[in-house]
Amino acid sequence: MRVAIFHDYFGSIGGGEQVVTALAKIFDADIITTDNDVLEILSPGSRTISLGPTIKVPFLKQISATKKFYFSDFSNDYDFFIFSGNWAHHAAHRHHPNLWYCNTPPRIFYDLKDSFARAQSPLKRALIQFLLPPYRMLDKNSVRSVETIIANSRNVQQRIKKYYQRDSNVIYPPVETSKYSFQEYGNFWLAVNRIYPEKRIELQIESFRKMPEEKLVIVGGSMQGDHSSRYASMIFNNLPSNVTVTGVLSERELIDLYSRCKGLVCTALDEDFGMTPVEAMASGKPVVAVNEGGFLETVTDETGILVHADCASIISGIRKVSENPDIYKQSCIERARLFDIAVFSERIRSAVLNAR
Repeated sequence: MRVAIFHDYFGSIGGGEQVVTALAKIFDADIITTDNDVLEILSPGSRTISLGPTIKVPFLKQISATKKFYFSDFSNDYDFFIFSGNWAHHAAHRHHPNLWYCNTPPRIFYDLKDSFARAQSPLKRALIQFLLPPYRMLDKNSVRSVETIIANSRNVQQRIKKYYQRDSNVIYPPVETSKYSFQEYGNFWLAVNRIYPEKRIELQIESFRKMPEEKLVIVGGSMQGDHSSRYASMIFNNLPSNVTVTGVLSERELIDLYSRCKGLVCTALDEDFGMTPVEAMASGKPVVAVNEGGFLETVTDETGILVHADCASIISGIRKVSENPDIYKQSCIERARLFDIAVFSERIRSAVLNAR
């Protein structure tokens, strides 16, 4: 069976990109995308087809990606089509049979539309309010051409039902747990996230500003033409001396940090799923995460602590775990195995077989 995977773009390394490259390996599939700046770093040797670069300006980038997918036509070249991301499903109207692995309905159209608008300048805010209604309608119309929807979590499954009135099955994203290992509980905490406002990285920074005895290493980057540049310059303008920002790292460098950190800190707003807690747990490391979103589906009392999204609660959780992180180790490793790529492979193969 010849399979093609449509994915928005590869401009930074994140959970969505890891899922796509896992899918490509499982189905020996081609990847059809727009920008592919980091694809070879993520998965050397992957077969890709680029529809061309997008416009590197916020909102125009997303609009240009949508247009490229809508007018693409590979209908005679493959037997099955998988869509990934927020914009790739606009190719669904002429590519059948198909399946959408949904990481979330585009949050700028739905649950986070107001917070996105508030974070912009008055001119951009007016542009957003003008463009959102028609593009939200285009999004909903496109999803009608999707035959099967797979949600990456129960959290996202509920959003799909709420905004699209569609049923979906849940298949959690894959983590290659065998890649991760434990070395030590070092002298630093780790945070791994794209540098986006909805990740609430300012909570991490301010919490550690009030804990000078603890250190934090923040790993992550953003894509050119997305909505994060203003946010990044604001939160990184005055970092405390115990917080370090590395930018994007290679997979090998990140796995090394996981193996040596004391634990992982997660503060994202209503996270879709969140693969980083599973990666940390595969390394035997506990997780302090906010008590919302996908973190509720991964973090348990045996693998870490769920806290309120405020500095006082985060500080309390970090200090409690720091007393004896080793008590979480074995439970973390066992919990991570439930999300292993072997489990994902079996379930996604079955989903594609049923969707044909």
